[in-house]
Amino acid sequence: MDKCWLQYKSKPGSKTPAFLSTIVVQETSVLITSAVEELVNGLRSLYGVVPEVLPDKMETPHLFLTTIQNPFFPHVLDKGAIERELNEEGYLIKTLIHDGQEQLFVVSKTDKGLLYGVFHLLRELQMGTESPFDIVENPKVQLRMINHWDNMDGSIERGYAGASIFYRDHQFIENNDRIKEYARLMASVGINGISINNVNVFKTETKLITDEFLPEVANVADTFRAYGIKTFLSVNFASPMVIGGLNTADPLDEEVGKWWGTKAEEIYQRIEDFGGFIVKADSENRPGPFTYNRTHADGANMLAKALETFGGVVIWRCFVYNCHQDWRDRTTDRARAAYDHFKPLDGEFLDNVILQIKNGPMDFQVREPVSPLFGAMPKTNQILEFQITQEYTGQQKHLCYLVPQWKEVLDFDTYAKGEGSAVKHVVDGSLYPYTYSGISAVTNIGDDANWTGHKLAQANLYGYGRLIWNPDLTEEQISNEWTIQTLGDDLDVLEQVPRMLADSREIYENYTAPLSVGWMVNINHHFGPSVDGYEYSVWGTYHFADHKGIGVNRTLSSGTGFTGQYGKENTEIYESLESCPDELLLFFHHVPYTHTLKSGKTVIQHIYDTHFKGVEQAEELKYRWSQLAGKIEEKSYQEVLERLDFQVEHSKEWRDIINTYFYRKSGIDDVHKRTIY
Repeated sequence: MDKCWLQYKSKPGSKTPAFLSTIVVQETSVLITSAVEELVNGLRSLYGVVPEVLPDKMETPHLFLTTIQNPFFPHVLDKGAIERELNEEGYLIKTLIHDGQEQLFVVSKTDKGLLYGVFHLLRELQMGTESPFDIVENPKVQLRMINHWDNMDGSIERGYAGASIFYRDHQFIENNDRIKEYARLMASVGINGISINNVNVFKTETKLITDEFLPEVANVADTFRAYGIKTFLSVNFASPMVIGGLNTADPLDEEVGKWWGTKAEEIYQRIEDFGGFIVKADSENRPGPFTYNRTHADGANMLAKALETFGGVVIWRCFVYNCHQDWRDRTTDRARAAYDHFKPLDGEFLDNVILQIKNGPMDFQVREPVSPLFGAMPKTNQILEFQITQEYTGQQKHLCYLVPQWKEVLDFDTYAKGEGSAVKHVVDGSLYPYTYSGISAVTNIGDDANWTGHKLAQANLYGYGRLIWNPDLTEEQISNEWTIQTLGDDLDVLEQVPRMLADSREIYENYTAPLSVGWMVNINHHFGPSVDGYEYSVWGTYHFADHKGIGVNRTLSSGTGFTGQYGKENTEIYESLESCPDELLLFFHHVPYTHTLKSGKTVIQHIYDTHFKGVEQAEELKYRWSQLAGKIEEKSYQEVLERLDFQVEHSKEWRDIINTYFYRKSGIDDVHKRTIY
């Protein structure tokens, strides 16, 4: 099993700091046990020393782990200042000279903070950072969550790295050693919540909240709890009918509310710190309150009341768009759906309801604008949803590093309270006084030996955790950390791999979707080029390409009006052809192929050029990796080389199909006379 970024590679010849030979810890809890275990194993691997763990303060150099609750809190530390500086999950890592000896302290308010502090210390040691340390860290985001789309038959919807680590053949997998390893990985980057089943809750999965499966859910929750992670479940809105014997799931029906209240009590008797429910309702044919002419607030609040007594929350997904489309119709616009459904309900949701909003208005495309719902509901808790798994970005067969995209989203200015109202300030709770806020993402792991199918896709999982802990971290810092901890600190590796990661999203975009049109993929499985795949589907119509032009008119003046869902400043930018960024042009405007971009190229020439360039760039990725032979562990090297070889060949297929399609549509020649079929 791949250890990913927790390899703790030995540092032969490096001097072991004296204070690492002894660990002093005077408190006990399941989280502190995990922290000490991680620290002992990490130091053994890094330095070949097995530190002694003692309950008493030593006069010799030592590493002291302590919360401020410790009755024997060391007097050399300013307890009051630490209390003021740290939140409940923050920590201090500090070197002090006491009685002529160098001591290292990891201090927190809580045992969870202590665990995070230990992982940070080990990360610094892996990165080669030497004492003295003086680090104060607090997570900037409250709820930092992973969503699994695992089904109990063992499959994973949009999973590209093998089968589920939780389920097989409609049962839980008995051996949960891998779940513990996964919990370690998640805790090391600060994840504090996880939902363990698909938001599309099918027949067997509906029974996860029953006595048939709750004991096993509780076992999984025990494993995650030891690493500071709360367990959540996705639930079927129609559960009162499917498993409860009721003839309705109407959220305003008194018996339905009672049923959910009883069910919540049963869950919390088994899992005292259960996080709550994830709900996908009234979307893609899932049941929901619309069946009973009720609102999303009615549905979410009914569940929230059931959980309220126990401190649980309802995370209600805003991916709601049962607007089946006729390709002849240019007025219906799926991009409008989330805002149209939820904006009018601002202020109607209970305090323990959180709306989960996808980063864009569509569905995790390689490029699309930021959802206008962020910042538009000042009275309603919001969390942002990313997708780590590469559903539309190469499915972990192609290299596509998503941290640059996520940073663009987090830094996007909504202007909700004037300039400086970035999405990251919406979801960290600083823009509006939300009770709950945060970030979630659909994970990319499975039971493949390397967890993510493509070894380099591990960087997306690591990068997600680090970025949502602190959205101000730079892409370069995150990719350098991952590279050193995972692939080593060889100078050539450190030069090439972060560059490959940084370039990969633009490369993928170049040979796939031009100018934010998106969706040119095969229906259902979403892999490989099919320009008209969704164009005549009831779920589709995304580019409206004809012999004259391409794009979707979403303007207020003559289109679907989607641009009007943004704040005034962004509406003005997107409404105008002159000010709309080229990279988003075809999302907001239908233009002739001869329309001139800000680059000076026409739209059609841009399509041709980027698709030829993307193939060349994919070949360059493979070449760069080939230069690292012998500098990276051989199995990993060969696995990545095979993926990059596939990417090169597949990029050619994309290039030829996209270019040929638009050449035949437009009848306009490539000015460089390259081969287009």
